[in-house]
Amino acid sequence: MIEPHAPAPPGTRPPWAGPPRLPVRPDTGRFLVLAGVFVCAACGLVYELELVALASYLIGDSVTQASVVLSVMVFAMGLGSLAAKRLRPHAAAGFGAIEAVLALVGGSSALALYAVFAWTGDWGGIWAHGPRALLVAFSLTIGLLIGAEVPLLMELIQRIRRQDAGGAVADLFAADYVGALVGGLAFPFLLLPLLGQLSSALITGAVNVVVGGALVLGLFGGDLSRRARWLLVIANFTVLGILASAAVLVDDFEQAARHAVYGQDVRVAIQTDVQEVVITGGTDGRPLDLFLDGRLRVSGHDARRYHEALVHPAMSGEHTRVLILGGGDGLAAREVLRHPGVHRVDVVEVDPEVVRLAREDPALSRLNGDAYGDTRVHVMTGDAFRRLRVAPPGTYDVVISDLPDPGITASTKLYSQEFYGLARRALAPRGRLAVHAGPVSSRPRVFWTADATLRSAGLRTAPYRVSGRDSGFTAGPDRSTRPTRAPRDWGFILAAPGERPPVLRLDTGEGEPRPETLTQTGLTADARAAEGTRVGGLGASTVLHPRY
Repeated sequence: MIEPHAPAPPGTRPPWAGPPRLPVRPDTGRFLVLAGVFVCAACGLVYELELVALASYLIGDSVTQASVVLSVMVFAMGLGSLAAKRLRPHAAAGFGAIEAVLALVGGSSALALYAVFAWTGDWGGIWAHGPRALLVAFSLTIGLLIGAEVPLLMELIQRIRRQDAGGAVADLFAADYVGALVGGLAFPFLLLPLLGQLSSALITGAVNVVVGGALVLGLFGGDLSRRARWLLVIANFTVLGILASAAVLVDDFEQAARHAVYGQDVRVAIQTDVQEVVITGGTDGRPLDLFLDGRLRVSGHDARRYHEALVHPAMSGEHTRVLILGGGDGLAAREVLRHPGVHRVDVVEVDPEVVRLAREDPALSRLNGDAYGDTRVHVMTGDAFRRLRVAPPGTYDVVISDLPDPGITASTKLYSQEFYGLARRALAPRGRLAVHAGPVSSRPRVFWTADATLRSAGLRTAPYRVSGRDSGFTAGPDRSTRPTRAPRDWGFILAAPGERPPVLRLDTGEGEPRPETLTQTGLTADARAAEGTRVGGLGASTVLHPRY
């Protein structure tokens, strides 16, 4: 039987706590503890967001990665809070040690995750999911350490001045949540654009260890033994030295890691407001490759084959006004401009830096035939979905959707029923829509989901595929550098309003271009090959219910 007992009065101290020995007044000390809570909470959320962002870039599918990081971290925070109860008699020393370890682990997490991906991403075998395992390990460790902060901080606040538990919890959580807000806003709007992912984590770790160490040593140093103080000082300076050294060398590390991923032929590497853009080759007879967020978007080996297959079937018919969604590299525009009778080409690209490179980079401009030098081409910077929403009905004879593969979370809405409904509205009555729908052989369900989604938007479809060379990079949204064993191909869908599916054909009229890699016979065979992979019974993908 549990004996009833009365709660301890506010002035009662636990048996392990002696009179506080603070260098400042209690009110000031309490304010400093809450300020420390604020900063530590901001740092903790930056670590969390850093893992989500980097995992989405390295592994793909941001929804899955965010779910894994957040769920594991919240679970670990609960375990950390339970484990920290044993440290309450030594709250100051325990908190100082935890902050030092958290700063080291959180600050170096992005560096370690990227290093494993860059240098071991092609090992395969049991290590094929190495980056994912490391992501879970970091999420678990950081969550345990963040969770352990709360009981110790509560004890430190009560150590300064005892108050009712409800009031102390309210003050602690208020500082914690406001700090999390500041960290959450600082990461995307300040740290990431100014410092990048790796430097942001390292500097956050440095701030974390400085604030944690200063709070414990400056405010509660009198409660620590001489040995404990020196150990904490040495630990803090060691962590700070490691993080500072890594920050100094981070540019060399990034360059070495980039070469490990892309090879030694990296010519352009920039981080835009939207994505990382890397160009390799393009000089001395070497083929140009364009990577966006680590995914191969243009391969000089077979760029013409891809873009001819995407564009030319759609251009069979009226093509006075053409809209290209994506395709900022200018290669789809190059193929469109080969057709006589084109009066206007609108290119909608979300990243202006890609367009700038397509205009100014000699190798890329040469590959796209200086398409942006043609006065018929007009560039609109922005989201393709938003552009279709404001496009007047019946504006375009041809709409070409040259977008990243479905399955990448940022692209999911661009393969939705709503998106295709807007594209249908923008088409003239006899217009045609060409869609790049990802690889067929390795991801047939995704390809045929795109087909089902187009049909659900009131369009008739003619699916086809063409094969390409194995680039060594996996087709689809997965960011792994491991080659796929499936034949590399591209899946396309030609769609049109009306009662009958559009006819897959190449325009052979006078003055019409002759594709270098595509023939009518080959196009017919490509359609039959795609049909042989059909997956039935698939539902349409919508914005609120994505199925990719």
